Amino acid sequence: MATSIKPTPRAARTDGDATRSHILATAGLLFAERGFANVTSKEICTQAGANMAAINYHFGSREGLYEAVLLAAHDHLLDLDAMTGIATGAGDACAKFRAIYGGLLGQVINREAGWGLRVMMRELLAPSQSMQGLARKAVLPKAKLMMGVLAEMMGVAPDHAVVQRALAFVMTQAMGLLLIPKDVPLPFSLQGEGAGLQQDLLTYVVAGLEALRAQAGGGSARP
Repeated sequence: MATSIKPTPRAARTDGDATRSHILATAGLLFAERGFANVTSKEICTQAGANMAAINYHFGSREGLYEAVLLAAHDHLLDLDAMTGIATGAGDACAKFRAIYGGLLGQVINREAGWGLRVMMRELLAPSQSMQGLARKAVLPKAKLMMGVLAEMMGVAPDHAVVQRALAFVMTQAMGLLLIPKDVPLPFSLQGEGAGLQQDLLTYVVAGLEALRAQAGGGSARP
């Protein structure tokens, strides 16, 4: 007796993943250009070539889609799997910090890398309700891993107050680069520096961490 051939579940999931990814990328571009409040579900679906039910099906709601966009943008800046690989790999703590933080600086300095940076800039300047989900699902796990690296680098426990302050200091240094206007005349310029700016800021930040380590009684942070 002949048997019917049915599509495998894997093929169906692959098609669904492709549709989801296309909607997310389309929404990311629109949110980056105009912000969450000024983009409708209809616009997103029209530009993505998807039906109006697709957003609810794949993301639960327009708010769920925006949170997914924020998570994707944050992962572009700092990928948890890549961070974990560095943190658990070979090398001293200072080298691990330089690898993780240097990668973040590379993304921030290259402002034309994609819509993710622009979405994050908008969210930083005008936080939405989705910031809570972003903090819980992306920021906190990565912060915990980063504090472990900083604690090892500074010779103190991960829950030490100096580690928490150090994390705040280094992240505000990186995020601050996003907020410097590109076309406003200022008494300084960070444009066109590329690797030089990345290396200078790494040197500046590591020197500050060494000073905090010495103040906390850990001695020098350099290997």
